[in-house]
Amino acid sequence: MIAAKKCPKCGFAADTDFSDCPKCGVIVSKYLQRKKELKEFEKSEAKEIRNTLERLNNAQSLVIKQKKEWGEILTGFETRNKYNIMDGWGNQVFEAEEESGSLATILARFFLTYLRPFTMSIFSADGNELFTLKRPFRFYFHELDIYESGGVLLGKIKRRFALLRRIYAVMDRNDREIFQIFGPILRPWTFLIKKNDQEQGKIVKKWSGLGKEIFTDADNFGINFPKALDANQKAVFLGALFLIDFVHFEKKQN
Repeated sequence: MIAAKKCPKCGFAADTDFSDCPKCGVIVSKYLQRKKELKEFEKSEAKEIRNTLERLNNAQSLVIKQKKEWGEILTGFETRNKYNIMDGWGNQVFEAEEESGSLATILARFFLTYLRPFTMSIFSADGNELFTLKRPFRFYFHELDIYESGGVLLGKIKRRFALLRRIYAVMDRNDREIFQIFGPILRPWTFLIKKNDQEQGKIVKKWSGLGKEIFTDADNFGINFPKALDANQKAVFLGALFLIDFVHFEKKQN
């Protein structure tokens, strides 16, 4: 049994050692053990997050598969968008999930469908939140803000006006355009990532099979990142992919 003259929880001090705090009643040994276990867990969790971000750092491409629930398939009622994010070998690296939210959020999914505002989180395979995506309501000039888990803005995606074309600007945290995403009118499944009019990467909606295309609006995507991006910058492009999915490939009517 561990004894102390000062309580590690409330700070109460006494002239003699005690194993149970006379003021708050905490058992000193159990409290110190819990603190040790929590510290070890936090170190393990931080290590897992670092390892996951390192995998994103090293990834030159990812495959994103939208998950559909049978309730949505059978009823047509739009549910929260969920995605599995995998590396080129099919190993799941992350998952992304739209927040369920309040009654207002549910009504927005029903009435606004693909135009709805949303908050989406990107998690590691162990369930640690890494990034947060926030989309306000816009009728045409669609936007998306991408944040790291601590709430720091990483970048933005903004749709630009264009006739017969699909153009998005990729902005840094200071609102400077650093890339452009261009969807050729004759290649409806492809969005080219460009810088100074030079192709640097691309986002492609992949064919998911006749039965799947008929019965659901579940979408499979591939993304090739521009070179020399870090994990935070790649998260911004993942945000762009999800916004493109909502705007151009969600069912327009339930």
